Amino acid sequence: MRHFDLCVIGTGSGNSIVDERFADRRVAIIDAGVGPDRVFGGTCLNLGCIPTKMYVHPADLAAGADHARALGVDLRLDAVRWRDIRDRIFGRIDPISAAGRDWRAGGLANVELLTGRARFTGPRALQVTGADGGVQDLTADRIVIAAGSRVRLPQVPGADRVVLHTSETVMRIDELPREMVILGGGFVGLEFAHVFASFGVDVTILNRSGTLLHHEDEDVARRVTQLVSERGHVHLAQHLDSFAPLPGGRIRVTATGPSGPRAYDTDLVLVAIGRIPNGDTLGVEATGLTLTDDCRIPVDAEQRTGVEGIWALGDVSSPYQLKHVANAEARTVQHNLLHPDDPVTTDHRFVPHAVFGRPQVAAVGLTEQAAREQGIRYVTATQDYADVAYGWAMEDRGHFCKLLADPATGRLLGAHLVGPEASVLIQPLLQAMSFDLDARTLARGQYWIHPALPEVVENALLALPWQ
Repeated sequence: MRHFDLCVIGTGSGNSIVDERFADRRVAIIDAGVGPDRVFGGTCLNLGCIPTKMYVHPADLAAGADHARALGVDLRLDAVRWRDIRDRIFGRIDPISAAGRDWRAGGLANVELLTGRARFTGPRALQVTGADGGVQDLTADRIVIAAGSRVRLPQVPGADRVVLHTSETVMRIDELPREMVILGGGFVGLEFAHVFASFGVDVTILNRSGTLLHHEDEDVARRVTQLVSERGHVHLAQHLDSFAPLPGGRIRVTATGPSGPRAYDTDLVLVAIGRIPNGDTLGVEATGLTLTDDCRIPVDAEQRTGVEGIWALGDVSSPYQLKHVANAEARTVQHNLLHPDDPVTTDHRFVPHAVFGRPQVAAVGLTEQAAREQGIRYVTATQDYADVAYGWAMEDRGHFCKLLADPATGRLLGAHLVGPEASVLIQPLLQAMSFDLDARTLARGQYWIHPALPEVVENALLALPWQ
């Protein structure tokens, strides 16, 4: 049995841990790959954050023609060259993934890349099974689990009789469908709804809850539901019943809503109902670890598991399935491996997120409903984009910035934006929360460029009623 000083399972954010500072250690990095093609480098690079945003940008351009007419500019969308868009995206990403594999396989003499699926056989013992069925056994003094997550698939009758696309496959299809049904109204569903609807596909969203983005602040969820429903077919409070194949490769989706069961016939079904941490695929019970109910590996603030010598990070352990969180956790693990006598912790106090749909959404901190449920005193203010000068320039309708703050100190408790550039506008609010700035200091302690869109943030800050 081979022995290593350090073993890292996963080549997403976990791949960034091992650099030249580990030159005195014998290291194994285990890569099972992601997606149907088992590509190297994790979900974000290959199947998630990066390629989806590379689709969102041309979708924004395509959708802009409608808005331009309201401003007196008559634009026409002549065509969407789907294959050109797809091939531009993956013509850039696939070589990066391949180059990453090549470098990791030979870039550092002390690091060995093992390809296959890892499974624990003891507290710090692993078995790696390759695609060819070959098996390697190894032990390690330190093990980092960064095995990510996988798409959740529906368990209903007929699911095995039809082709169901996920975020892992839909971006590489050869032709745009005429119609598609998207199952799920979370961030993945809404981003793909924006992309495909902007490219001319007739999109129908079937959502289990009563609003889209139901985890967001209640005002945000309601507004997003309203705006998306005005532009397409949205069916709420739907219970998925079954799938059935139809002639010509079409699919019948049956779901029951408030008005009873209904069939939706479509060319393509995209499943966007969440992701499952891969903790249950690793045999961690052999180490003595116990998973949470949602298959996560529990860790402390230093990213340590309950078993000495084993760390975990990213989707496999974190309730935040976000690349920037996984990267931060990887930096924590890296430091603690290099400096065991001077450990650091990961700061999860203010974790921002964004949804790159139409409209764009960004948030950090408490929602208003969470503040109420936790009995936290708060004040709130909302500023519409339409009431600042750049909002006038855009003829904006329906977008806003909403803030929650402590009425005694003016410290921000939560920030929520719906509208253009929300993912950018959230940053000064996140900075204020991270560096303990009160709303008035943030608003009056710096210049805000006039007449620029950040004035929507400035005015929301000034509108907060605190002592």
